[in-house]
Amino acid sequence: MKESEIKKYYKKKINDIKSHNKYYFDKSSPKISDKEYDKIKKEILELEKKYSFLKNIKSPSNTLGYTPSKNFVKYKHRVKMLSLSNAFDIEDLENFEKKIFNYINKKIEIEYSVEPKIDGISASLTYKNGLLVMGTSRGDGTTGEVITENLKTIKDIPQKITNKDFPKDIDIRGEVFIEKDDFNKLKNDFANPRNAASGSLRQKNPLETKKIPLNFVAYTYGYFQSDKIKKQSDFLSSLKKWGFKTNEHNKVLKTIRDLESFHKKFENDRFDLRYDVDGLVYKINSLDLQNRLGFTANSPRWAIAHKFSADSAFSEITDINIQVGRTGALTPVARIKPVNIGGVVVSNATLHNEDEIIRKDIRLGDTVKVERAGDVIPHVVLVDLKKRKKSSKKFVFPKKCPCGFDTIKEFNKITKKYDAVRRCPDRGFECEKIAVEKIKHFISKEALNIDGLGKKVVEKFWDLNLIRYPQDIFYLDYAKISKLEGWGDLSVSNLKYSIDQSKKVSLDRFIYSIGVRHIGIENAKLLAEYTKSMVNFLNFIKNKNFNEFLNIDGIGETQINSLKIFFENKSNYNIIEKLSSLLDISDIKKNKDGKLLNVTFMITGKLVDMSRAEAKSLIEENSGSVVSSINKKLKYLIVGDKPTTRKVQQAKEFGIKILSQKEWLNLLN
Repeated sequence: MKESEIKKYYKKKINDIKSHNKYYFDKSSPKISDKEYDKIKKEILELEKKYSFLKNIKSPSNTLGYTPSKNFVKYKHRVKMLSLSNAFDIEDLENFEKKIFNYINKKIEIEYSVEPKIDGISASLTYKNGLLVMGTSRGDGTTGEVITENLKTIKDIPQKITNKDFPKDIDIRGEVFIEKDDFNKLKNDFANPRNAASGSLRQKNPLETKKIPLNFVAYTYGYFQSDKIKKQSDFLSSLKKWGFKTNEHNKVLKTIRDLESFHKKFENDRFDLRYDVDGLVYKINSLDLQNRLGFTANSPRWAIAHKFSADSAFSEITDINIQVGRTGALTPVARIKPVNIGGVVVSNATLHNEDEIIRKDIRLGDTVKVERAGDVIPHVVLVDLKKRKKSSKKFVFPKKCPCGFDTIKEFNKITKKYDAVRRCPDRGFECEKIAVEKIKHFISKEALNIDGLGKKVVEKFWDLNLIRYPQDIFYLDYAKISKLEGWGDLSVSNLKYSIDQSKKVSLDRFIYSIGVRHIGIENAKLLAEYTKSMVNFLNFIKNKNFNEFLNIDGIGETQINSLKIFFENKSNYNIIEKLSSLLDISDIKKNKDGKLLNVTFMITGKLVDMSRAEAKSLIEENSGSVVSSINKKLKYLIVGDKPTTRKVQQAKEFGIKILSQKEWLNLLN
């Protein structure tokens, strides 16, 4: 037999056993006897032994049983597992600390718990009465996947804790990782240690996970109710006492200068560590202050990741292309000769915008310095003029979008200047480039979070005319997809499951998913909390009551204008209306236990030892709401130091009760 014929026969046998695995393990209704099944299995193993070029991930030599078509069971974290904001220099750290002072409205001495940021996979372990009852992945931060049995295979994770001080109910959080020496034995199977850890935890069979030398280091908690532990450093000490591994380099520092000095030393020493680290994490050491500061939509206010210095290299620009984002922004991207930067092969680097190209005098054929810092997109820093060729050409920025529409530079009324970014005006889905990017945004992790429908898949489905609008995702032709190269019954089944799961979405995530310019996660949340339901949100749009959104503290004219422009396009409104009928969009349910239920407040003047942001957070935690303009529906006007006279006068005219800061705090006891 020829090699091609052997491969074809082998593939048929693999498909046969895959099919029978499904009937046997998933459906519990085998179509053949055990003897016949064993015969197929034995034949596959003998073929692999005889011909070294035969290899398949679905072979019985690599799998045990049938991998279910559905993903892992989903679990909503009791306390969100948010990512950290990043710092790259001392200025970022100073701004981080300044924001803390602004939030609590006074300058205080801060103590920091410093912990190395291991490059691994976050996991959460739930213990009840000393027993490990569940383990989950981070997922999207709100919802993770239940991977308990896989986590139980890690030697560093205690399954039973008998210490009398151990809480009765707690979520212990930490990082799963692989040490460098262990990864060297696996590097032919994985791109890097982080991928190895991630791939191992996502094995359906825990016995496969057990084969990988995974480690776990604990560093914080999720759900936990205690008033005994007052500091993050004390909690880390308790973790060790309870039997968890913590990082040996954890320490407590006080000033930004101390943080910078330790970071500099640690960065030089990191290559001697047994594991990969990509920075240091600084947390406010006081747990009371952590609780007071709370969270933004994306990250805690009390912690930051200080990444290590940027890696850079020189390479030659071979071409410059224009990419169009979902808001119509035209971004020039340099195609460079592939170069290794910090272990990653880079072939593209952003040039930011037209003004930056002119300022740095970047030309086609130039040798440029490309920098890559942490998760930041590689970008061109400077041109090596000594290596400039006579044949180098100036790049003329196009005045038209690749779709054919004329581009514009918007005039900024505040700066009195034209924006640096050139844009294709948002005409709904008329610009194909914008349309594709809007669909990518719609399925992204922070939006509908559809597993298996990544950016590359969206582009492929677009090219095949399977998708043109977001709603097309819910009418995909799965029979046609299953015939595409790289797609099989399992991957199609997984995609269908993910899409079906995504139909249930919260109102704030849906508003974010539609991709209105200037409406990020935080603003989407504000709009959702104000409108309460999809029906109300649609009514606001239909009746063009956009100016009413000015009552929302945090929403301004920029956001209002964006909403107006977006919904002036009828196709945008029709898409939203269609999606609202296809999706199960959950209403915002207000906490009905708060002392300030249905009570509205407005704040004017400077508060003592508290920022407006914190005051707003306290009101909302107690079921109240904050508005930004005075009207007859307003219940209380909170007056701080040097209030706006006009607002106080208006409140008196409307008969609105005026409270001092102390009187307001008395309402909250």
